[in-house]
Amino acid sequence: MTNETPLTLAVLVFPQFPMMAFSSVIEPLRAANVLAKRQCYHWFIVGADDRPVEASNGVVIKPGFSAHSAPRADRIVVCSGGDADHLVADGAVAWIRKSLRGGAHIGAVADGAFFLARAGLLDGHACTLHWTSQAAFAEAFPTIDLKRDLYIIDRKRFTSAGGVGSLDMMLDIITADYGAGLAAGVAEWFVHSPLRSSVDRKMMPLRLRTGVQNELVLSAIAIMEDDVEERLAMSDLATRLGVSPDRLERCFRAELSISPNGYYRRLRLKRAADLLAHSSMAVRDVALACGFSSMSSFARAFREEHGHPPRLARRH
Repeated sequence: MTNETPLTLAVLVFPQFPMMAFSSVIEPLRAANVLAKRQCYHWFIVGADDRPVEASNGVVIKPGFSAHSAPRADRIVVCSGGDADHLVADGAVAWIRKSLRGGAHIGAVADGAFFLARAGLLDGHACTLHWTSQAAFAEAFPTIDLKRDLYIIDRKRFTSAGGVGSLDMMLDIITADYGAGLAAGVAEWFVHSPLRSSVDRKMMPLRLRTGVQNELVLSAIAIMEDDVEERLAMSDLATRLGVSPDRLERCFRAELSISPNGYYRRLRLKRAADLLAHSSMAVRDVALACGFSSMSSFARAFREEHGHPPRLARRH
């Protein structure tokens, strides 16, 4: 579509917001204006109140508006740090709801999906967020369709896992607003090759996190991540992948120098650490959610993997 008047985007920032994701939202808009030789987009920054907001890297910005005084926007993006699961900002939620009634699209980068979900603003929509918070998000909001993609655009909701995933998301949005040609120019401006297929968006975060290149191993890990609580048997995993257990074992050892069972155990203990850090779940419930049938076996395995007992993994 072609818009004659600039589309307005507001970025709602909270303390310790990630600068990389923040820049990946705004910079593509600036480049689009330059390349189009007109103002395709206008943007402004909003804080929950009138105070300056410090990013996670220490940079301090002064929002142009507080949530109580912010004007309408065509799109609102929530940009928050790792404490988004605990954020309370009723004024900001009220402003977002008012903007929604005016037809705005709303989104989030990094962990901002937590803030929107707690307000009920992601109900009935698919979303994503930073991978370290996905386990806690799934436990807190089991009815929300959480995807493990770099970004998700679902009707009037758009979310990304943060970082350069936010740039890919914005390129997709620019494509919808002004066409693929302008989006391609913005990607070239930032020397960036955007991901095009939904398969790429799903597997790339996994590839980046694990460093794994073998497609069989990547597929196995993706299934493991979806079956943490049930403790999938490796023979069943091999059957689902259409290979023999021996081949699965050989591929894991060649790629990661560990058995599939060993990797699965490590994955479950990493998920446990994420849940302890990013949720208020009881330690016993975390153990069960990560496939451990007894507290003693969980505590022992956790200490062996992380060097300290589970209770010390609490963020607060």
